[in-house]
Amino acid sequence: MEIRSNAFLPSDEVLQNPYMGFVSFNHFRDEPLFSDCATTDGWIKEHYPVYDWVEQEGRKQGFYPDTEIAYIRIVWKDFEPQEGEFNFALTDEIFAKAKAKKQSVMLRLMPHTTRENEDVPDWLRAQIPCPERPTSARVKESPTHPAFLQKFARAVEKIGERYDGDPAFYAMDISLTGAWGEGHKYAEYPQAELRALMDAYARAFKKTHLLGQICAPELVNYGNETRPVGWRADGLGNGYHMNRYFPKRIYPMKDVWKRAPVSFESFWFLGEWKKQGWDVDEIIEQTLKWHVSSINGKSSSIPFEWKDKIDGWLKKMGYRFAVRSIEYPDEAAAGGKAELLLWIENRGVAPIYNRLPFALQLVGESGATVYPTDIDITKWLPGDTIEKLSVALPENMQKGAYKLYCSIGGGELPVVQMAMQTERVGDWYYLATMEVK
Repeated sequence: MEIRSNAFLPSDEVLQNPYMGFVSFNHFRDEPLFSDCATTDGWIKEHYPVYDWVEQEGRKQGFYPDTEIAYIRIVWKDFEPQEGEFNFALTDEIFAKAKAKKQSVMLRLMPHTTRENEDVPDWLRAQIPCPERPTSARVKESPTHPAFLQKFARAVEKIGERYDGDPAFYAMDISLTGAWGEGHKYAEYPQAELRALMDAYARAFKKTHLLGQICAPELVNYGNETRPVGWRADGLGNGYHMNRYFPKRIYPMKDVWKRAPVSFESFWFLGEWKKQGWDVDEIIEQTLKWHVSSINGKSSSIPFEWKDKIDGWLKKMGYRFAVRSIEYPDEAAAGGKAELLLWIENRGVAPIYNRLPFALQLVGESGATVYPTDIDITKWLPGDTIEKLSVALPENMQKGAYKLYCSIGGGELPVVQMAMQTERVGDWYYLATMEVK
């Protein structure tokens, strides 16, 4: 029996793939974009649902890539308006909309923002001392009473009880202290209280990914003692964040990306980057070095003239899989086995973090047979992987030529598009033609 080999050239197209790329922020796929606004008005983008008075004419001002992830932030007081009573109608609606748009959800429950109408729940203010949030100021501080984090953790756990493991729930974004849960003055809180909050997230979310805050690498690493915890970083693009704040916080978490996702959020929004004269090429290069999987551009218009740069970014961030070559038998016998060797290339900067099924299919004149495999695609780190497979051929298999295909995902699960130049039939990619005798 001879061994044959087929090789495939990589493709250079932008691929729309699950769990990666730009995210829609407090919006869903194909919805309006926020209009360009003054940087001091950025707070209007932080509340879901979007206030009906907010102008959303951004698609006239620029573009935004298609999105596989809907990143939604809700305020605690909207989710738990009365103590112990949870507004699941709000969160059910979020998941229903995402599923209708074929998106997965990245969710953050925010303890409060800087605005009085988006403060902690009124019932909590009646129980413990809470900072005032006058409209003339920008007060980020959270309550320091232990009940604040304890009762917030209870609300977090209620979300986990209801939605953990939902196929549409990609990641829960961990809130700490401060406005929006971004960790303002978190170091002033007892370590035991912060660790108890991290423990609550770990208990509540055993299947859904967790993303910690970049401000607290020690808490991200603590969470990783229990289960994989990724991280997200706000402030992308700003020189201070890029050159001073990020590097010394990312380094202690430098290997986290191998097990859990990395996500960035733009400082202001990309249209403002252009106004400020920031070097978008340098920003893109740094995120790739830090193994980015997703970007929150805040559903705000991106300058049309940056389209090629953004497409180049999308071709490298996250994962980008291709079969570069396959070795297979010249012919195989019905009732025997076909031994295959696949050279898999990941041309992206990160793995995929959801284990979607990798399957083979043999198609001949008599029909098609699907062969599930036990390959774990989350092990495909950037670079090369060799997978060896053995396909058992039925004894009653008719002789003749059979085309061999592969696919990732499918059925009720999302499909991964592969970056290879070959024949494609639906979700299946052609690999080789084998003779069965």
